[in-house]
Amino acid sequence: MLLDLSPQELLQTTRAVRKRLDFHRPVETEVLQECLEIALQAPTGSNNQHWHFLVITDSQQRKALGDLYRRGFATYCERARTGQVVAMRRSAQPTREAIEKLQTSSQYLLQHIHEVPVMLIPCIEDRVEGESVVEQANAWGSILPAAWSFMLAARLHGLGTCWTTLHLYYEREAAMVLDIPYDHVMQTALIPIAYTRGTRFRPASRHSLDKVVHWNRW
Repeated sequence: MLLDLSPQELLQTTRAVRKRLDFHRPVETEVLQECLEIALQAPTGSNNQHWHFLVITDSQQRKALGDLYRRGFATYCERARTGQVVAMRRSAQPTREAIEKLQTSSQYLLQHIHEVPVMLIPCIEDRVEGESVVEQANAWGSILPAAWSFMLAARLHGLGTCWTTLHLYYEREAAMVLDIPYDHVMQTALIPIAYTRGTRFRPASRHSLDKVVHWNRW
């Protein structure tokens, strides 16, 4: 059953869900297929459609990916401590309250990610690390719209999702778990999927337009 959301409500309340995922309620294959059909309508560079979507429901595979995710978190923390994480070097940092809220929800997902009934790994053919900014932008622009369309469709079906990337520190090992041809296919994220506990979500607090929008020049 679809939630009764206006287009504006759907766009404003599709959040990164971590603490409100229902690990015990199965997600129907038909619902996932409907969301994926919508994802395939997203724009893709040169209409190449060189995307692939791995749907992981097997408990052993989810456990293996959860272990890689936790290892990735440890690696991320060490890199952040030594100033190697780009996001941590930005001048504009979130408020302390926002950081604490994010840390709490992130720790919760870290401990439980293997319990989600479904994981989705969006992939693109060919690897783009080391390529020009143009090539990388084309590649990411050919998968992110589809992934976001999937997440919007999932929200409409009462599902929660969250774009995560920590397992990519060990992408080659994840490829071995999932039989992905690593040399020719690049993983882009790991999206946990589950029905949410409650369906009401609010718009997030964001910077004002005049702080981030530039007209005609910077």
